[in-house]
Amino acid sequence: MSQEEIIAKAKECVLKYNVAGAKAVAQQAIDEKVDLVAVINEGFTARITEVGALFEAKKLFLPHIMAAANAMNAGVDILTPEIEKAGASNASKMGKFVICTIEGDIHSIGKDIVAVMMKVAGFDIVNLGKDVALKDIVAACKNEKPVAVGTSALMTSTMVNQKTLEDLLKEEGIRGNLKTNVGGAPTSQGWADEIGADIYSENAMDCVAKVKAALGH
Repeated sequence: MSQEEIIAKAKECVLKYNVAGAKAVAQQAIDEKVDLVAVINEGFTARITEVGALFEAKKLFLPHIMAAANAMNAGVDILTPEIEKAGASNASKMGKFVICTIEGDIHSIGKDIVAVMMKVAGFDIVNLGKDVALKDIVAACKNEKPVAVGTSALMTSTMVNQKTLEDLLKEEGIRGNLKTNVGGAPTSQGWADEIGADIYSENAMDCVAKVKAALGH
């Protein structure tokens, strides 16, 4: 089966909430040695983004989102160890990258995929999880001394916390020691510019490229 066909199957499994199918297509991708990152980005996450848009438009509801996410996670969980193995030789060459979903937001799908891709790129990942209190993000930035911190916000009601984080990092005197990256469906380059973040990333691969560029790599 071609890479395009595997990607199409991955998308179909997410749309149909097919957990077993998602696991099978992920294993098939590994067995047939296709581009696993492409299967995640163009297959599983591309479809979950579409499902999210349908949810925002009130054409789907929370149970649909959860079912689609379960299927996507089932596939991604199988692919992730293989991708990490491929990137193991790069481990920790780029410095620490703190990542989390911002306070008030319980979404973690996109954030976790960014974490995987950044690890493959050679960053030492400090994944704080989802709905992380701003004070805890600041504490991690002080204690871990990362080269960058990335926050994800999937709702307009929580993205304001990305602005508050910028202010808190300045108050603690550590803003100049690291790069800040914002992402998530409602965010944009304009939002990053408005709040003073260094980087806006649209997806996982965009995050890798832009953070590396911002750090001079």
